[in-house]
Amino acid sequence: MHPNPAFRPENNDESLAFAREAGFGLLAVANGDGAPMLSHVPFLVTGDGAAAELHLMRSNPIARACTTPLAARIAVQGPHSYVSPDWYGIDEQVPTWNYLAIHLIGRIEPLPDPELPGILDRLSAHFESRLAPKPEWTMDKMSRDAAARMMRQIRPFRFVIERLDSTWKLGQNKPEAARLAAAEMLASHGQGQEVAVLAAMMRRPPV
Repeated sequence: MHPNPAFRPENNDESLAFAREAGFGLLAVANGDGAPMLSHVPFLVTGDGAAAELHLMRSNPIARACTTPLAARIAVQGPHSYVSPDWYGIDEQVPTWNYLAIHLIGRIEPLPDPELPGILDRLSAHFESRLAPKPEWTMDKMSRDAAARMMRQIRPFRFVIERLDSTWKLGQNKPEAARLAAAEMLASHGQGQEVAVLAAMMRRPPV
C-alpha cells in the first residue's frame, strides 16, 4: 500500500464494498523460502464482511498446501492509469500512476467438501443476478453426473478477513484545480484500465 496517508481513507467501508462488488482478486500465500504462491480467484464477501468464500482446483498448489489455515491475502485491482505531469497545469510535477487497490489480509482455511455446493450456488447467484433479465443459471441445469464430476475437481475454502488495507491514489495530494484538470485529461487520454471510472473517482475521491 502507498505510504502517503492522503491516499489511505480512514473509513474502510467503501474499500470493502469495492472488493465485494469486484468479486475477483489475486490470492497470495507464502511458500516457505520460495516465491509466494499466487492464484486468480473469484470470491464472495459474506454479508458481515468477516470472511470471503471461494474455491480452488484440487491441483492448485495453494489448495494442496492448505491442509490447515494459512496466512494469506487477496489483492483486488481497481481502475488505474498513467498520469502525465503536463495535465496538472502547474509546474514542478513528475509522471505518476493513479490507481485503486484493496488488500484483504487474513488467513485461508479449508472447508469440508459438503460445503462446496452451497458456495458454488452463492457465487453463481451473486454474479448471475447482475445479468437480469436473463434467466438465472443454476446448478440444476447440469446433469447430476456432470455436476458430481466437476465438484470432484475443486475444494471449498473460507478466507477469514482480519484486516483491510487500501490505496485510493487519485491525486488527493494536489490542489483541487490541478486534480480536476488531470481527471479531465485522463478521461480522454488515460493509459490503463477503466480510465473513465478512474477519472470519475479523481473528481470525487473518498475521504
